[in-house]
Amino acid sequence: MKMFENNKVFILGLARSGYQAAKYLIARGNEVILNDGKEESKLDQDQIKELRDLGVKLIFGSHPDDILDESFDYLIKNPGVPIDHKYVLKARELGIEVINEVEMAFRLLPEGVKLIGITGTNGKTTTTTLTYNIMKEAFGDKVFLAGNIGFPLCSILPDVKSGDIIVMEVSCQQLENLTKFRPDVAVMTNLSPAHIDFLKSFENYKRVKAKLFQNQTEKDIAILNIDNDDVMNETKNIKSTTKYFSSKKEINGCYVKDNAIYYYGDKVITRDQIFIAGMHNVENCMAAIMVVKEFGVSNDIICKVISEFRGVEHRLEYVDTVNDVRFYNDTEATNIKCTQIALSSFDQPITIFLGGLERGQDFHELTPYMKNVSNIIAIGQCRDRVAEYGKELGIPTYVYEFLKDGFSKSVEVTKPNGIILLSPASASWDQYKECEVRGAEFKKKVEELKNEN
Repeated sequence: MKMFENNKVFILGLARSGYQAAKYLIARGNEVILNDGKEESKLDQDQIKELRDLGVKLIFGSHPDDILDESFDYLIKNPGVPIDHKYVLKARELGIEVINEVEMAFRLLPEGVKLIGITGTNGKTTTTTLTYNIMKEAFGDKVFLAGNIGFPLCSILPDVKSGDIIVMEVSCQQLENLTKFRPDVAVMTNLSPAHIDFLKSFENYKRVKAKLFQNQTEKDIAILNIDNDDVMNETKNIKSTTKYFSSKKEINGCYVKDNAIYYYGDKVITRDQIFIAGMHNVENCMAAIMVVKEFGVSNDIICKVISEFRGVEHRLEYVDTVNDVRFYNDTEATNIKCTQIALSSFDQPITIFLGGLERGQDFHELTPYMKNVSNIIAIGQCRDRVAEYGKELGIPTYVYEFLKDGFSKSVEVTKPNGIILLSPASASWDQYKECEVRGAEFKKKVEELKNEN
């Protein structure tokens, strides 16, 4: 029997990956039951209609005790479903293999496909996007983008053939249920505490992240941030051929020297050619350079793509310059760590939008990074705590419930050559469905300002 044909498969969780997995499996003669605890009315109606029409059995609104039994061959878990969900525990009791859409798609890839897997706590989306853009420029239609960046791996299965290259962002939630997945080139950008609510401890989070390398052999490449102790400790026993990058010292690998990035002694690109701000983005560029050099990409192509790259949308994204003030949209900075990174990326005076959902975040952790902040616009549910914090620091702070109301004040108080930065260190759910909506509103206000001038 061919793999994933004429099996009985239980899919836990709809979203993009559950939807794509169900479509792929039902087309190959599998019996597919998909369960999602959300009410049907709150899910994508077009997806639901399509899956029903294809013959997928759908169960919404709860997780009934009697629908998972030993008759199933696989349980395919959406990455966002908790690792201790009752169906996951029951499947293990029954001897049903628990995998996810990434693992399923990997097992179905044609031979001869080259797979690049990129993970890390911060920078993985930027590194993945940069790597993909460079590879696409070099190799054209042979290159595909997939993974946590929004494109389920199984959605590209019908188009991928031997000799193609897949660039893939891999999250810890995806790594948790990978068993045979093996990238030809694997990248770890960095490690710091994150997703402890999902993986229960930092130790477990690091262990799961290191699973990216678990099936690699000496024929495969691991690209690692040598400056990050947790990365080095977690990867010390991997079998891969290891290569390193550093933003702090000259090493046998990729490094920064004389304000330029070098690859094994060869100068690749100067820092003033890199538009995206901050040393963390220099590190992301180095990781991408190391990947594409494994495929023989020229410095000319690398320089062209990196110098034109304006950042991933909503992640310290350069929006525009109006009246000699630069605007950056970092709405994805929903925690203190991301805002620390954003603040350390600029030497100019900053007006920062801080605040959003109240979840007890300690803004005092920003203090060592606030030296260039001239003004604070306090917004959202926790705006009064932000205002107290600004008062403690002696930084002029202006309080508004909504971003749109504080925007004109941010323009008024920011002098030429300054930065206006949306990097709230807070989630957006107090006012927005998702943080991207907050970022889109900020960008719209910048556009309106530009049109007025």
